[in-house]
Amino acid sequence: MLDVTIKGAQCVLPGGVCIADIGIKDGIIACIGELDNLLTSRVIEAEGKIVTPGGIEAHAHIWEPMHKGWTDGREEWLPTPEEVTRAALFGGTTTVASFAFMDTHSTEVFYNTAGAVEARRRIFDKHSYTHYVFHPVLTGEPSDETIGSIKEAIREGTTTFKIFTTDVTSKQSGIRIETGSMLAIMRELDKHGGMLMVHAEDDELVRYMEAKLKSDGIDHACNLNFAHSALSEGIAFNKVLQLARAAGSATFFAHVTAREGLAQIRAAKAAGQAVYGEVLHNYLVFSNEDYHKKDGVRFHTYPAMKDPEDREALWHALAEGTLNMVSTDEYTTPYSTKISGQTLETACGGLNGIETRGIVIFSEGYKKGRLTVERFADVFSTSPAKVLGLYPKKGEIQVGSDADLVIWNPDIEKTITLADLHQPSDYSIYEGMEITGWPVTVLLDGKIAVENGKLLTSPTDGRFIKRSLAGEILGKE
Repeated sequence: MLDVTIKGAQCVLPGGVCIADIGIKDGIIACIGELDNLLTSRVIEAEGKIVTPGGIEAHAHIWEPMHKGWTDGREEWLPTPEEVTRAALFGGTTTVASFAFMDTHSTEVFYNTAGAVEARRRIFDKHSYTHYVFHPVLTGEPSDETIGSIKEAIREGTTTFKIFTTDVTSKQSGIRIETGSMLAIMRELDKHGGMLMVHAEDDELVRYMEAKLKSDGIDHACNLNFAHSALSEGIAFNKVLQLARAAGSATFFAHVTAREGLAQIRAAKAAGQAVYGEVLHNYLVFSNEDYHKKDGVRFHTYPAMKDPEDREALWHALAEGTLNMVSTDEYTTPYSTKISGQTLETACGGLNGIETRGIVIFSEGYKKGRLTVERFADVFSTSPAKVLGLYPKKGEIQVGSDADLVIWNPDIEKTITLADLHQPSDYSIYEGMEITGWPVTVLLDGKIAVENGKLLTSPTDGRFIKRSLAGEILGKE
């Protein structure tokens, strides 16, 4: 007997979209087709609905201390795993990738990537509504021992590692990786089957422009795009890609913002390099023009939003495959904290968007004709599953895959309000947006987790997922 059968939906399958039934047993997709004669404990009638794989969020900051330059020196922590993953689940996201900084997320100071992941696992264990994985973050000049620990972390199921080529603002230090260390990390990843995730901006140019705009008396946050510029992105992407070619390693660029970065990725892909890019959904619906609105810093995360022409270029790159996924850089803050910094040095990064990611892209992408429904499912789930090493258990509707699924009502029309959302924050930059389409049912491991706006699961249901990257993704096949 099947545990759950989803009947009559438009299912986004590997071969395309078709109307089919999906049968689930013991948390796994057991069969797909016409299942009228199979006994089942629960039938979900889904005619007129669309079923996609559960969303994969590749970039979320959870339960970590904020940069004190953004909090006026106060110690202020981001929300807990329970709070953030609950919101994610309501938005159709069933697996979340967060971070394991070497010296931030534990009372201990870690210089071992596997140890940092284990410390984060203990924090999330029995406290997450979604499944979860982590990117260890390497900063500064990590020791040979720290770089050597990458092998252990990969062996234990962690495949992606994060670095910054910038300290982000001149008021912060110790985050930016040194060039030689970056190359050493890439070589270690190449040896053991891992991938580097990069926040890439040219640190020297960012610092120069911050100082110049300040000396010119125009260092207001509305000018963030002049400090965190398209040129800075292009320079940094080029450097990272040159190093990756020398090391033979795969690269994943976080939060691409501009045509300059897209040009670098497009050229590298054309040359056969294993390179991937994400875009945040705020970059797809807002631009640097929004910085000039009242409290316009509320729209900001790093790197800065660019021109409307860059926004349209990002949509095109997402549709054609130059960009592989949509993420959020989730970083939930109270509104008062978010708008308190009004200069280039103090503007608070991060946005709360983990619940709205799929909703906004379904409406602005699929329903408005920018993306096919297959491409929507790809950028929402399948591609991040592949790039993170979760595929094929996650990110696909096929027999044998985990039954993490989302049922979308494509005809619901509403204006987003805070009352619609479950994020632990008192604002959303998406409030007031008119959208079409909404996730009405979410299944996690075959268990109905959200149905018609009601939470039916618990924070003990999420689990740590061990990962392995395919040779094709690493550029080895």
